[in-house]
Amino acid sequence: MTRPDFDEPIDRRGTLCNKWDDLGSVFGMQAPDALAMWVADMDFRAPLGVRRALEDTVAQGIYGYPGENRPYLEAIRWWMATRHGWDVAPEAILSVHGLVNGTALAVDAYTEAGDAVALMTPVYHAFARVVKAAGRTVTELPLAERDGQYALDWDGWASRLTGKERMLILCSPHNPGGRVWSAEELREIAGFCRERDLILVSDEIHHDLVLPGGPRHTVTALAAPEIADRLVTLTAATKSFNLAGAHLGNAIIADAGLRDRYKARMGALGISPGLFGLPMVTAAYSPEGADWIDALVAYLAENARIFDEGIAAIPGARSMKLQATYLSWVDFSGTGMAPAEIHKRIEQDARIAANHGESFGTGGAAHMRFNIATPRARVVEAVARLQQAFTDLQ
Repeated sequence: MTRPDFDEPIDRRGTLCNKWDDLGSVFGMQAPDALAMWVADMDFRAPLGVRRALEDTVAQGIYGYPGENRPYLEAIRWWMATRHGWDVAPEAILSVHGLVNGTALAVDAYTEAGDAVALMTPVYHAFARVVKAAGRTVTELPLAERDGQYALDWDGWASRLTGKERMLILCSPHNPGGRVWSAEELREIAGFCRERDLILVSDEIHHDLVLPGGPRHTVTALAAPEIADRLVTLTAATKSFNLAGAHLGNAIIADAGLRDRYKARMGALGISPGLFGLPMVTAAYSPEGADWIDALVAYLAENARIFDEGIAAIPGARSMKLQATYLSWVDFSGTGMAPAEIHKRIEQDARIAANHGESFGTGGAAHMRFNIATPRARVVEAVARLQQAFTDLQ
């Protein structure tokens, strides 16, 4: 494999890029010096094999309905077995239009209007958005913080349950905290769902982005096989290989009855994979793709180190140590500033677009989420700008 050049600066402006082209409409940043560190995609080219597979598809010149997808399914099965020790039956794999769509389908398939869905907050903001849009309510279960990492808080959650909960959505590894849940914690979550008759939707889209030197990701289905009758696992190559525009992910459901309910909603809504995502994912889930991921996480780990050290130099600011993902979760509460002042300093003074912590639910106030999956020079530049924006504290 040709070693990927993650340091290559790529100008994504003018390429229908949400992350860079929408800086003006979302943050009011029109100048070319703005840094986009919000949307969770990477500023890196996909692996060469993925690009060649897409080029071959384009070169055919006919873009009709896709049919035979066995190579795609086998590539998924190979990846899960090789990288995660998980033997997945081909019939268990259902292809959806990305994991937000996969989550929304689960809410639609397994809950009714007026039901509640539990979220361990702060957590990926799209979960609450699709739950509320479906006419369900959100029950927030705030995570505790122990030794600088998020932790389960069973005692604190008991009083928050309403009795209307029918589902719990788990983010594993956790976004935005970057936490890798242990097998024991996953078993506790599974037991919680069984005791309360909840469907467990385990979003594992970041499972390939575990940084070296830390804990290994455990697939929920392996940690708690006893809850197969209530478990939906969501996976995708899109986050791992920077293919989010393909809008392709998978709901992996071992239990036939549970799977049939999900398939029924897919059929009612006409959900099927698009032509271009299938060869991209097939090429990504390969030995070449595995080498690329190994190089990527090593690069991300160094970016995280540089960013963390830079944040630590700002009095009152601290980043949660990343175990997985490329999303740095920074707590500015120690500065004593209100969120509006924090946003102003980061967006207007530092010219950096990052996600506001409040959008992730309870526990997110005074936090910001920064995407560090960008060439290292930009991470260094971002650190310098942030330190300058808070220089009066130093």
